[in-house]
Amino acid sequence: MRKIIIQIISVFAILATASCSEDTIDSEGLGSVKGKVVKKGTNEPLENVKISTNPASSTVFTDKDGVYHLKSVPSGDYSLSGQREGLLAVFEAITVLADKELEVVLEMDIATATNRPPEAATLVTPVDNAVDQPLEVKLVWSAKDPDKDKLTYKVSLRNEENSNVEVFENITDTTYTVSGLSFATKYFWQVSSSDNINDPVNSTTFAFTTAGPPNNRIVYTKLVGGNSVIYSADESGGTEIALTSVSKNSFRPRRNATTKKIAFLQSVGSQTHLFTMNQDGSQIKQITSTVGVSGFNLEEVDFSWDANGAKLLFPNQNKLYSINIDGSGLNLIYQTTGDLITEVDKNESTGIVVIKTNNLDGYGVQIFTIDGAGVVQNTVLTGQNGAAGSINLSVDGTRLLYSRDMSGAENPNYRQLDSRVFIYNFSTMVSTDLSTDKTAGTNDLDARFSPNEASIIFVNTSNDGISEKNILTVPIADLDGRTTLLSKAAMPDWE
Repeated sequence: MRKIIIQIISVFAILATASCSEDTIDSEGLGSVKGKVVKKGTNEPLENVKISTNPASSTVFTDKDGVYHLKSVPSGDYSLSGQREGLLAVFEAITVLADKELEVVLEMDIATATNRPPEAATLVTPVDNAVDQPLEVKLVWSAKDPDKDKLTYKVSLRNEENSNVEVFENITDTTYTVSGLSFATKYFWQVSSSDNINDPVNSTTFAFTTAGPPNNRIVYTKLVGGNSVIYSADESGGTEIALTSVSKNSFRPRRNATTKKIAFLQSVGSQTHLFTMNQDGSQIKQITSTVGVSGFNLEEVDFSWDANGAKLLFPNQNKLYSINIDGSGLNLIYQTTGDLITEVDKNESTGIVVIKTNNLDGYGVQIFTIDGAGVVQNTVLTGQNGAAGSINLSVDGTRLLYSRDMSGAENPNYRQLDSRVFIYNFSTMVSTDLSTDKTAGTNDLDARFSPNEASIIFVNTSNDGISEKNILTVPIADLDGRTTLLSKAAMPDWE
């Protein structure tokens, strides 16, 4: 009896094991499955796609035409799958019948087909319509991607002055600093987010406006990369701003307080011409064209504002011209019999014009004034050896600043050995030396009155002709109070 019980238990165990098996294959007959795998949307054949079934039967790969063929598949229900790296796996429910061939076309899409685009970036700072922004602005935004993809950004920046759009690409952070902006200008910025899968998504557009230019009353030049570049600074020598490009040779700036324009000289090919610009360096405009500015030495040539900023006076060899600041109305107003006109300055109150002339070597200097008819009124300097110049009339026209090399040296290199600044009084016809505290072996040059005429601004440099130049100021009533305002700078103007 015990042996019979054991046999019965064994039979039930075998039956239970068989009943627990999954994914069984009905092997009553064999069929086959064939077909083609194509790319979704284009029907392009896909090669090397792995084709298999579940329950497992056999596995094949598509050929170059995307064709596959599963042979000798036991009849039954299956899930037919297609898989290849870079593509989304596909599954198709099929039924294989004995002695039948089933044909199934599978469409496969790229692996990122279900990837979602990033959300539009949220602009943070500057807030929309922010004002008084600096010329270097840090743009900040936030961004999200629903699939946690790594994002890159593109910032587009334009201003209301023109149609130019600056584009900054391949930004990986959610901040970007833009620099070199213009004063008092409204800018518009937008951020485009890309997950490098979907089309980029643009943010809204924000605007901000930069602050107006500071009241920099001092303009001057510095050498940068071999070119003279014009700068401005406040009366303490701070808030220095470059006004002209380092790719241009621009020099001899002259500021006009009435029009808030700066006139200057700039090299144009082999010639030198007059230009004007706003106080922030914008809207540069060439004034002269047919007749340029010329003289024996362009480092010495100077010009003057006229007619409350409506005109400019400038020399060309032995001729003195006037021209409107729109480039029209070129007019010859004075001409010498041979000497070159190198410098000119006009007093708007009295209409008196002071002129400096010299020979081809820069010597034989004469400094004199003429009236509106070109008639000589006063002779300030004549018959002296050596270089002289740096003429500047006081606001009431009663005094004149000028410089003169007291060594009387005259050499082919136009080297000055002891140039000093003087103030000439037209009433007393007396010149007063303002360089009494000058360091020996140096020159004081390019002197100009301060706006209140209590001080002068000028250049001091070694008389070796190659050392750096510095801009100094000194009170007229305290000549031992010389102060260095700007280093490695020249050609100052203070209006």
